[in-house]
Formats: sequence, structure tokens, C-alpha cells
Amino acid sequence: MLELPESNTMARQLNETIQGLTICKVSVNKSPHKFAWFNGDPNNYHRLLSDKCIGKALAYGSLVEILVADIRLVFGHGVNLRFFKPGEKPPSKHQLKLDFADSSSLICSVQMYGTLWAFNEGENEPYYLVAKEKPSPLSEQFDLNYFTSLYNQDDNMSAKAFLATKQRIPGLGNGVLQDILFRAQIRPKRKMSSLTTKEFEAMYQAVKSTLSEMTVKGGRDTEKDLFGSSGGYKTILSSKTIDRPCLRCNSKIIREAYMGGNIYFCPVCQR
Repeated sequence: MLELPESNTMARQLNETIQGLTICKVSVNKSPHKFAWFNGDPNNYHRLLSDKCIGKALAYGSLVEILVADIRLVFGHGVNLRFFKPGEKPPSKHQLKLDFADSSSLICSVQMYGTLWAFNEGENEPYYLVAKEKPSPLSEQFDLNYFTSLYNQDDNMSAKAFLATKQRIPGLGNGVLQDILFRAQIRPKRKMSSLTTKEFEAMYQAVKSTLSEMTVKGGRDTEKDLFGSSGGYKTILSSKTIDRPCLRCNSKIIREAYMGGNIYFCPVCQR
């Protein structure tokens, strides 16, 4: 699933690969997917995008936006983007395909669920607007004062709920959450009201440092980039590491179902 490190990596690779190319054909819903969410009628995508030049790609939270003249092409959640050079044969199954004038192509396929929006500038989706307006954890604007402002002390929520719900921090989801809380030594189910000032600040520092490292290394090793390669950041806690001992204390890592997904934690290190 696209989260902040992967969306930033994908935007960088798109700028290095397809920026400046002209779209000659758009194919939509060749393999219909129940949870592939389009903006308006997907049959209009060819009319909206064909004969237009690919502009800059940008990342907002977990969203990847491609500027195509006056059209905004936005991908999010479980959308896999793959670039195929001229002469390479792309897969026949996909939810969106952009063919370029140089015979290369961009394939967009939905894993579990995902957004594939194409809309005119100014016709903005609320989810997109929130992701675009809030400061990224990779920016200087995302400082401790801002992080503190996100927390309402009257809410008796867990650490996972605080970090990964209600778009408090766009792009921070259940995937990157695991290593952030491991580094902060806080258990995902821990109530925010029980954190000391020192623990809260440790959480903030872990958000900043972990997401920065994941982005610099091209995303997590549990996800694929524009060329189908795994990210260079080796996850500490994920489905890849479930059978391995804790890096700090050698205890057995625990996996539990919580809030619609799996959480991973060390029962000793994470209080």
C-alpha cells in the first residue's frame, strides 16, 4: 500500500521517467475491479488525457499526483504503478494504462482498493485537499509544536489511532506505524493519555526520523517501486520479520489483529 515513503519515491521516479512524454492512448477498466475508485465516468479518461504532455509528479501524504496540462491525475492507497520501456510487454490485466508516443507505457493496477482520479484543476476531492494542505512530516513545518496540536487530550485513543487515523498525518498508515512505535518504545494499543512528556516527544522524533529514513532509502522492503523493485528500507516490524527475534532484547515479536489490521510489537521493549 502506498504510504508517505512510497508516494515520495514514486513521484521522484515518475519525474525521472515519464515527465515530458505525450499520452497517445488511455485504457480504463480492462480488468474491472470492485474497489477501483474513479473520479466521475472512467470512460471519459481518454478524452481528458490523450494528446497531453506529462508534467511534474508530486506526493501528498499517501497520494501521488501527476500534472497533465489542466488535468490532475491522482493515485492513492493500493494502486501499483509500473513503468514499461518501449519493447517491454506490459501485463494485460490493469485498471488504467497510459500509452505514450515513444511506445512506453504506465500501468496502474489496484491491489486491494485504490483511487485512480482524473479531474480538472479546481475539481478537488476532499481527501486530496486534506493531504495537500497539511504539512508533511518530511518538512520543517512539521515541528513538535505542530505535532502537539494534533493531539486532543480529551480523546482516550490508542497510539495507533492517534498516528494513523482521521488523516491527522496524511501518508502515515498502519505499515510505517510499526517501526515508528518500535523506535519510540511504545506499544500500538497504548493509550495516549498514559504517555509522559518524554514519551510523547520520543514518538514525535520517531515519526520524523523513521519516515525520513524510509523515504531516503526508496520506501520499505515490503513495497515495490515504479520498476517493480523492493524498497531499500529493511522493516524492523512487518510480515517479513514476524519469525525473527526483537533487535533490542531478543524477545519474540508479537502479531495481533487490531483496528482492522495487524500490529507487530515487542512485549518487552514497547511499554
